[in-house]
Formats: sequence, structure tokens, C-alpha cells
Amino acid sequence: MNPLKQDLLDAHSVGVVVVSFGCQGGASHWIQDTDCQYEMLLDPSRELYAAFGLGASLKRVLNFGNMLLYAEYVADNMQFPRGLPSIQDDMFQLGGDFVLDRDRKVLFAHRCQSPLDRPSVQRILSAL
Repeated sequence: MNPLKQDLLDAHSVGVVVVSFGCQGGASHWIQDTDCQYEMLLDPSRELYAAFGLGASLKRVLNFGNMLLYAEYVADNMQFPRGLPSIQDDMFQLGGDFVLDRDRKVLFAHRCQSPLDRPSVQRILSAL
């Protein structure tokens, strides 16, 4: 995450947790590769994904718009997080961003429509 955006979240005293359905080895690799500073929880059975209504979609991941944007990234020599060849991953799983209060009430929910669909930090903070 961009350090400036992380500073915005930290300034609001929010706890951020990244949830992954992957294995410990893949999660550790991703954290190191992306320099993520937040705690990561593993949900290999995808119970949290199901509880928050997150699905997987070939159509939403491999649509023309995403492929065009990925091609632009490659043309601009942008670096992508790299997977490990020894770890199977589900590239069609869609994620989301959620804000919960201390009582676990959902204050903000954003279910991603594609891998690139993320709300702005300001939009997330507006839920606080």
C-alpha cells in the first residue's frame, strides 16, 4: 500500500487486517513482495469470503478492460506482485473492502467487481 494512504488510515486509529484464502507460504511471499505492513489472516476454507458475499468470476477477471489495463501496465514496465511457482492460487477469486465497528457491525462494504476495483481510502474513511 502506498505509504501516504497507510498514514491516512493510521491517523484515524483504525485496525486494518488483510484476509487471504491462500496458504502461509504464499501469504508470507505476498507480504514481502508488496511490503504490506498490516496483519494478514488466512481463510483457506473461504468462510469469511462466503460470509461477506465474495465470489469468484472468470468473466470479471479476464474481461477486455482488465486485459487492456494489464497490457498498459506491462508497456509501462510496472511491477506486479509475483506468485511462487510451487503455490496454486485462484486468480478468479474476487476480494472486497469492509469496515466493521467494535461490535462487528458492517459500516462499509465494497465487493470488488474485478481485481482492479478498489474504493479510495477517502471513501473507506467516510464510513467511520
